[in-house]
Amino acid sequence: MSRTIRFVDQTLRDGQQSWWGMRMPFAISMALAGDLDSAGYDELDITGSSLFEIQVRHCKEDPWENLRNLAAAMPRTKLRAGTRSNGIVTFNLTPDAVMDLWIQRLAANGIRAFWIYDGLFNVDKIGRLAKVAKAAGCDAVPTMLFSSSPYHTDEYYAARAKELAALDVPGIEIEDASGVLTPDRTRSLCKVVKKAIGKKRLELHFHNNTGLAPLNYLEGLEQGADTIHTICRPLANGVAHPSTEAMLRNIAAKGWSSKVDLSVIERISGKLKAIAEQENLPIGQPAEYDLFHYEHQLPGGMTGTLKNQLKDRGIEASLPAILEEIATIRRELGYPVMATPFSQLIGTQAVMNLMTPGERYKFVPDEIITYVLGHYGKPVAPLDENAKDRILSNARAKDFVNWTPPQPSLDELRKSFGGNISDDDLILRLLVPEKEIAAMRAAGPPKRDYQIKGVKSGAVALIERLMNQPHGNHIDFENADFSISLGRSAA
Repeated sequence: MSRTIRFVDQTLRDGQQSWWGMRMPFAISMALAGDLDSAGYDELDITGSSLFEIQVRHCKEDPWENLRNLAAAMPRTKLRAGTRSNGIVTFNLTPDAVMDLWIQRLAANGIRAFWIYDGLFNVDKIGRLAKVAKAAGCDAVPTMLFSSSPYHTDEYYAARAKELAALDVPGIEIEDASGVLTPDRTRSLCKVVKKAIGKKRLELHFHNNTGLAPLNYLEGLEQGADTIHTICRPLANGVAHPSTEAMLRNIAAKGWSSKVDLSVIERISGKLKAIAEQENLPIGQPAEYDLFHYEHQLPGGMTGTLKNQLKDRGIEASLPAILEEIATIRRELGYPVMATPFSQLIGTQAVMNLMTPGERYKFVPDEIITYVLGHYGKPVAPLDENAKDRILSNARAKDFVNWTPPQPSLDELRKSFGGNISDDDLILRLLVPEKEIAAMRAAGPPKRDYQIKGVKSGAVALIERLMNQPHGNHIDFENADFSISLGRSAA
């Protein structure tokens, strides 16, 4: 049966997060923007709070300005952002008023669609943000994070899908951030979820950590899914998603079609490969199948970040031991979905436990304590009682026994920063320390142009393409920097 499959691109978001640690400068994004906008994707996922933080801290760039400029450079394609239902500030809980403002300001700066996730399925918070997004003129797709555990059954996900589909949303997304789905499980899961959501759209967002995601996509599409998330090849595969190129071939072999133009995708991939070589950055590589990955389930986005952090500290050799400890903590804490914030919290706890051999949980982050006390929601499985006792016997735990997450108003938050502060600056001040913002401002505006060696881009590439058109003998080109008039001589 002929079908048109929707494609959501993850190159500028999950692709660079998985392989480049989210440190792609604005100029590189702009060098790709025109082609991404003309490639025929249904949506482009381009940002989230972690990217905002990294752009300020490491790139010394204003993420709001970057977003506005990218939105202006990609007017034809709907831009998407992701968010947790209950947090953007570090990995703790964020006040509802800030979450609502975050959605509103992203919409005001160019975002037109959201995916909203919550590892413990706080449906009320997901629903509230979906309403905020719709009021701002945006779509919102609730996202179910997949986890492989004895408790995350098909029946569990079918029930959650039915709850989420009851919201006023166009569809539901299944995200396998850890890349632990198998073809058989994908088949059974997508079948029951599609039945639960009826005619609403079913999106698949699968990482390729075990090399099975391309096949899983095809299995999910056979069961009624209609949207897949992919990445241009140099930032695809491994801990990231399947490549757009491979999935275009695969759906064509099934007799299905899409709006995506393979020739444009290949041009983008050529640019990315040249950029990676120019900047000495890694190229996405297929992953070997690894059964141990099903134990720790470290997600794709965090894998790149963790490796960068360990490398920065000269302790990258400790990664295997950290993964072993992550697998143990995951079981002890009731199998939380290994996605933000729980993957980061468990990863942090694993490092702390390894720093104190024989005294696991001697040091415990506040967020682990509040998770154990139920402030993030109800865990899907019982917690290990010994681990729970060690965590709650920590001296810091007594400060949270009768604690409830604060819900300050926006006015109260503004006053804490001096009162006279814009909504966009308020978000930045909540995300990163003031000194980081000051350093970003001192660095000046970000570079807009990036010259890819051996690849013509920007105005030069545009003029060359226009001059190669068979019709027309005269071109006037003008932008903010220069103007040029070119004529074709008669043959």
